[in-house]
Amino acid sequence: MWEKICAGMLGAMMITGSAAGLSANTVSAAPVEENVAQPAQTQKVEQPMKISINLAARSLALYQGSKKIRLYPIAPGTAYTPTPTGYYKIREKEVNPTWTDPATGYSIPSGPDCPLGYRWMTVTGNIGIHGTNNPSSIGTYASHGCMRMFEKDVEALYDLVEVGTPVEITYNRVVVEKAPDDTVVYYIYPDGYGWQKLSVADVHKWLAGYGVGNFESDEDIQAKINDSDGNPTYVGKVYPLYVNGKKLINNAVSKDGVTYLPAIDLANAVNVNLGWDAATHKLISTLGSAEGIDKRDVLYCKAEDTKTLFNLTGSINDAKQFVLTTPVQMEAPKTETPEVKTEEKNVEVPQQVEKEQPKADDKAVDSNKSQKSLKQIYKEATKK
Repeated sequence: MWEKICAGMLGAMMITGSAAGLSANTVSAAPVEENVAQPAQTQKVEQPMKISINLAARSLALYQGSKKIRLYPIAPGTAYTPTPTGYYKIREKEVNPTWTDPATGYSIPSGPDCPLGYRWMTVTGNIGIHGTNNPSSIGTYASHGCMRMFEKDVEALYDLVEVGTPVEITYNRVVVEKAPDDTVVYYIYPDGYGWQKLSVADVHKWLAGYGVGNFESDEDIQAKINDSDGNPTYVGKVYPLYVNGKKLINNAVSKDGVTYLPAIDLANAVNVNLGWDAATHKLISTLGSAEGIDKRDVLYCKAEDTKTLFNLTGSINDAKQFVLTTPVQMEAPKTETPEVKTEEKNVEVPQQVEKEQPKADDKAVDSNKSQKSLKQIYKEATKK
């Protein structure tokens, strides 16, 4: 392992004072009125810096808070002299360092022949971040454990960090993140140290954590593992999904100009029965039917079909949420039905003529014939 030995201790000069260049003893001449409360001075607090190094990706990222502000290529240790992983911090910074060969004690001062370049930052022991006089090695596993950088990059980093800045060193072959346009993108890097074997299931777990696990096929992921070239694969944009004010577990995903929504989740949210015709790739609800998309045994519908299937309408709002609502049913205006008055006619009901009571030995009167006769008389009377 290369060993860096300082030629001497460098003094550090701390300059204090206000932004206007006033010394600590300078007193403002402006009068202050007594018993008047002065507004509190609000000072903007800058987010702390953090260095994150992924040895599998051979890259160094600088974060300010949670935001990545710089990304640099590096040359970490070889498979025989690997860079150690773990959590460290910048312990020392030096301009124009001297390199000393630990085996022979031979030293090379700062200059074009110095393997450390013109900047050095101690991370742990004799391991550090530094420049190099061999820029062609950047992007490969080439060092004896240190992290080499292009000279312009290490000088820029040197000016941005201080002693005490946290340094995280990991070995992750799968990297998933959001691109500047919020598209989820993932990378698979080669196994330079032979430390991390990958399976399709492993990659799916990483993608599922970002809400796009169902949008990459097993075949595509296996091809990515086989290549392990570190090139980006853009999957889609993810939006939290809300139905009538309630957040659903699964999200909306936009990919290649189409927004996909989890069909069964929507059906459950609005209590609509839903069926699936695998032969025709149709979703069939109690309200209508539309195209369905089967992604890893999860059924999705397109956003434009939510009205047909579930009586839901909506879109992506300013907060980057996909919000669906059930339209309010408007009651039809009540119309008064005009009262139909029927003209009453005075119908003269004929009086029944008393008949002579039959004698006991006479034949009984046919009651049915009698009733028919009365009805006929009433009918004839109403025709007058």
